[in-house]
Amino acid sequence: MNMTELSEGQSAVVTGVRGTVALRRRMMEMGLLRNTRIHVERYAPLMDPIQIRVRGTSLALRCSEAAFIDVKIEDGPR
Repeated sequence: MNMTELSEGQSAVVTGVRGTVALRRRMMEMGLLRNTRIHVERYAPLMDPIQIRVRGTSLALRCSEAAFIDVKIEDGPR
């Protein structure tokens, strides 16, 4: 599943980042690495962009970029 399929308030773990080399590098620079926990804080009123919390930092991503980030929903709180 990709990040855009998550609902507000859901947490997940990044399983991989697809896309061009430039996009993957940019996501890695923002801390979106494999096995990193993310939390979806909210979507903008028109559902783009998506605001997430990664490693204590709040990020906003376009949904077109977030669609390249594969995630796995967490079973329970960590």
